[in-house]
Amino acid sequence: MPVSARGAKLFCFLFLLFVGLTAFSAAPERNDLLESGLKMDVEFLSDTLCAGRKTGSVGASAATFYIIHRLEYMGYDVTVNSFETPAGTIGRNLIAGSLSGNKAAVLIMAYYDGLGKIGSRLYPGADSNASGVAALLSLAESLKDRNDVIFAFVDGHNANMAGAETLKMATAKLRLRMVVNLDILGSTLAPPDKFWKNYLIILGGAPYQQSFDRLNSDKALHLYYNYYGSRSFTDLFYRKVSDHKVFFDRGVPVLMFTSGITLNTNREGDTCETLDYPVFADRVSLITRWLQAL
Repeated sequence: MPVSARGAKLFCFLFLLFVGLTAFSAAPERNDLLESGLKMDVEFLSDTLCAGRKTGSVGASAATFYIIHRLEYMGYDVTVNSFETPAGTIGRNLIAGSLSGNKAAVLIMAYYDGLGKIGSRLYPGADSNASGVAALLSLAESLKDRNDVIFAFVDGHNANMAGAETLKMATAKLRLRMVVNLDILGSTLAPPDKFWKNYLIILGGAPYQQSFDRLNSDKALHLYYNYYGSRSFTDLFYRKVSDHKVFFDRGVPVLMFTSGITLNTNREGDTCETLDYPVFADRVSLITRWLQAL
């Protein structure tokens, strides 16, 4: 083959390679690994095996063992705090991270129980709150080198928030600098603005708006610091009916991340297929980067 022909082929190859690499680098980034991990956790926790994860049920035990297995695989020692609900069933909080010492710590929490089965009806609880649990597992993996972060998977939310009171007692010796609550994070079915489905609601986040805006400079998400523009609903969900209330009442700063209640919440239609995993991954990515910057 003549040298000129070989040279022409080599030039074409290098040119096409350059164009391909340029196009690849210019393509919008999507954390496929994060997205698939979130989906895997939500699918398991909302599967019929977990049967809606009602506190004290066999399905709740399946969810408990799954979360423990995931955390131990990451290298955590898991503390199990059992408690009795007002109905007489046994709930179990799962805590990853050291509770010893009088140290300043950030507590990140999500409730993992659901409504379970009522009669013949199964309430999968994919968004409420398998999504928050999946997000918390992802954060535990990303922040596992931080010794000032405690991860709490709370049972008994649907049993008069009995698990929250137990968690308050378990963390009484810690100097909590902040509590972060992950409560319903996977859906885009109820956006505050119908034109923007890529959104995140951050209750209590207004003092940190500049840091969130800096980390969200690409505007991957539209951020809101109230609950659908309503002062009364913001006050209800932020101060009164969420598991973090026991810490809020102690004067601990609290941030609550949510994508809001939808028409599927606490219904049979709250299945894993209804979640928007690309946006869900963007939400978890922003929360992770913000916590890493603390």
